[in-house]
Amino acid sequence: MGLEGKLALVTGASRPHGIGRATALALAAAGADVVVTGFHNMDGANSVAQEIRSLGRRSMAFQLDGTVYEDVRKTFAAVKAEFGPVNILVNNAALMNHNVTIAKTTIEEWDYEVRLCLNSAFYCVKEAWADMCAGKWGRIVSITSVAGVLGGYGQTSYGAAKAGLISLAKSIALEGARFNITANCVIVGISETDAAAKLPEAVLEKVEKRTAVGRAAKPEEIAEAVVFAASNAYMTGALVNMLGGMDLFVF
Repeated sequence: MGLEGKLALVTGASRPHGIGRATALALAAAGADVVVTGFHNMDGANSVAQEIRSLGRRSMAFQLDGTVYEDVRKTFAAVKAEFGPVNILVNNAALMNHNVTIAKTTIEEWDYEVRLCLNSAFYCVKEAWADMCAGKWGRIVSITSVAGVLGGYGQTSYGAAKAGLISLAKSIALEGARFNITANCVIVGISETDAAAKLPEAVLEKVEKRTAVGRAAKPEEIAEAVVFAASNAYMTGALVNMLGGMDLFVF
């Protein structure tokens, strides 16, 4: 189904080669108007919004610190005043800020990563929820990670937060079913994003070889899975696997 007449909000859509940007453009191509958020790189967020408008869809970029509930509340209020209620929410904002062992992880690092990767998603759901229930239609898609299902050495806070998104989606799915609200997660292993480009080449090659298909996903391929989840009325509480076989028994 097309998404004409729907308003999507995609968090963390400012990176030039990010999943958020690709998802925002894919949703617009499917017919939705799309609001995007960024924090540090508002030039990137504004660029995505401009590209969406060039497709004939309504769009605007908002600066959002997802770790602060009051900021989320104000942003959703501003979006509603400008565009109307959010129908499709894509929780994409995240930051894998450090890869260190438990012994070296500070409490401040743990708290911030969990707030950004998990708390921010709940804050956004909380603000979109009443309007989705009133409108008897809502699609919530959260981007999670292989670290959330397999764990990751040196990724305690990131992995725990990404695992939390999966449980959150299942609870939302149960509460939202009678309101025609679905909630699903798209699980990503390695993708050709700005974040992945920061990995040492040897590490990147090793991770890619761990996949059955032997390569990283393109952000556009992840975006296709998000659009599918946002377009499907029956799938809910599900984990859409975009790992390229990373979770298979690969030699």
